Amino acid sequence: MAKSKAGVKVAGIQQRILLVRGEKVIADADLAEAYGVTTKALNQAIRRNAD
Repeated sequence: MAKSKAGVKVAGIQQRILLVRGEKVIADADLAEAYGVTTKALNQAIRRNAD
């Protein structure tokens, strides 16, 4: 399997991408797991860095 510089398995992420109303999305829980943080911490970081 291919890996990016961050060590995240690319194939694993590709399987979790969903198509919703024609847009590719990934659930926050899946993204948090990929980065090795809690969903709460991920959402908090997104709120703090909205720009």
